[in-house]
Amino acid sequence: MKLPVIKHLNQFVEENDADYLVETIAVLEHLCELESLKDEELDVIAELISNMYGAIEIHKMVKEGIDKKTALNDFMKRVLGAIDK
Repeated sequence: MKLPVIKHLNQFVEENDADYLVETIAVLEHLCELESLKDEELDVIAELISNMYGAIEIHKMVKEGIDKKTALNDFMKRVLGAIDK
């Protein structure tokens, strides 16, 4: 996950709607089923999907009243904590 990408996607959600990301995720997940994709291509798609899920999660936190900067920091701490385990 890349924080600058997540921030940029979150800005998109703020200006538009989270449904755009949800639908894009569905398309990318469907694309992953294509057997002819190379591992590198799957890695890129998976990175995009995880960044989109991150942006959606941060958007939900902000809607619940958490400051955007705090939401971003808390989310990344959670991600890094999960990786360390």
